Amino acid sequence: MKTITVTKQVPIVGSYDVVVLGGGPAGVIASIAAARHGAKVALVERFGFLGGMATAGLVMPLSVFTYNNERVIGGIPWQFLERLEAMGGGYIEKPLGNVAFDPELYKLCMQRMVLEAGVTLYMNSYLSGCTIDEKREIKSVIIENKNGSEALESKFFIDSTGDADLAAMAGVPMQEQGDAPLQPLSTYFILSGVDTSSPLVSQAMHHNKQGVNCHCLPIREYLLEHAQALNIPEFGGPWFSTTLHEGCVGVNMTRTAANACDNRDYTAAECRLREDVYRMAEILKTNFKEFENSFVSAIAPQAGIRETRRIKGVHTMSAEEYLSGYKYEDSISRGAHPIDIHATKGNAQTTQFLKQAAYVPYRALIAETFPNLLVAGRALSADRAAFASMRVQASCMGTGQAAGVAAALCVQNNCTVQQVDIPQLIATLRALGANV
Repeated sequence: MKTITVTKQVPIVGSYDVVVLGGGPAGVIASIAAARHGAKVALVERFGFLGGMATAGLVMPLSVFTYNNERVIGGIPWQFLERLEAMGGGYIEKPLGNVAFDPELYKLCMQRMVLEAGVTLYMNSYLSGCTIDEKREIKSVIIENKNGSEALESKFFIDSTGDADLAAMAGVPMQEQGDAPLQPLSTYFILSGVDTSSPLVSQAMHHNKQGVNCHCLPIREYLLEHAQALNIPEFGGPWFSTTLHEGCVGVNMTRTAANACDNRDYTAAECRLREDVYRMAEILKTNFKEFENSFVSAIAPQAGIRETRRIKGVHTMSAEEYLSGYKYEDSISRGAHPIDIHATKGNAQTTQFLKQAAYVPYRALIAETFPNLLVAGRALSADRAAFASMRVQASCMGTGQAAGVAAALCVQNNCTVQQVDIPQLIATLRALGANV
C-alpha cells in the first residue's frame, strides 16, 4: 500500500481537568458527574447532538433501570429520566424500568443537562488521534471539525466512544474475540401511520415484563414461516417500542454481520441495512392490517452497534461472577439486562435472564498501566457473556456516572486512576443516589 507523510502543527484550543470522548449515554452522564464534582470538563461528540445509540441509533427502549422491584441504576441517570418524563419525552415502564422516549426531546434534555453542568461541548468533532508520553499518560487528544485539526489537553480522559477508540489509539490491550463472531448490527427505524391502538401493536410496544423477551411473537412466527416465500432478509425480533406519539412505532428487526471498527465493512453494512429497512417496512405493510397505512418516517443516522472492542482491564468481569451477583469490594455500578447474544447469521437469539442484578467493579473501567484513562459504556473489561448484558444503555449510564466521579476525585486528590480511594468513590456515588 502506498503511503504519504503528513506533518502539521495542531493548535491546542482547550485545557481541561477531564475530557470525555463520546456523547452517548455513558459519556453524557460521565461529563455531568465530573463537572458536578468540581472538574473542568469537555465533551467531544461526532454528531451535532447528544444521545449516542438512543438518538443516532434510535435504540429503543432504554433498559433496564429496575429489577426485582429494586432500582439498580440511580443518581444522575435517574434524574435524567425524571426530567425527560416531565418534558413529555419519556415514559418509565413499571415495574421493570425500561424507558420509552421521544428521540428529539431526549437530545434536548441531555443537551440542557450537560450545558447546565458547565461542560464545554465540542460537537461535530471526530477523534483522530492522541499524544502519549513514555509513562503511558495521555497528554492530549486530536479532533477534526470544520475548524481543521484541533488539540485538547487534559489531566484525565474518559473513553465513552463505545468502540474504545481512544484506548485503542493509546495502545491499551483489548480482549481477544477468539473464534466467536461479533454480534450483528441493526438499523432501527420509525414507522408512522401504524394502528397503535390495535391489541397486537399496543401489547408489543411496551416492555414492562421481567423475564420476558418482549418481541412480537405472532409477527415473528409469521415471518419465520414465510421467510422464503416473501424473500425476507435476516432479521431479529421484531421488537416494537412506543415513541410516545400515536401511530408511531420504533422498530428493531434488521440484522447484518459486520465489524463496525472497519470502515469498509461498516459502510457496506449500512448500505445493506438501509435497503432492508424498506424491505421490512413493505413486508409489514402488505402482510399485517395493523401496518397497512404505515410508512417509514425516520431511519437511524447510524446502525446500532452491539459489539466491537473491549479493553483488557485490571479486572475482567466473567459470566460466572455476573450471573451469581458477585459483589466486588470496588463495585461501582449494576447491570440487570439479560445476557443477550444475537446470532451473527440467521434469526436466532440466546437470552439468559438474571436472578438478581449484577455488580460492576471499578477495575473493569481502567487498564493496568495507563494512569489517566478510564473507559465507560461498551468498552469496559468483560468477557463476551457478561458484556452481552452490560452493553445496554442503562448499564452504560451507570458506568459513565462512576467514571465521571472517579475522574473528578483523581483531579481533587492528584492521583492516578489506579490510586483512586475506593471507599471515597463508593460513598460519593451513594450520595448521588447510585445503588452500588
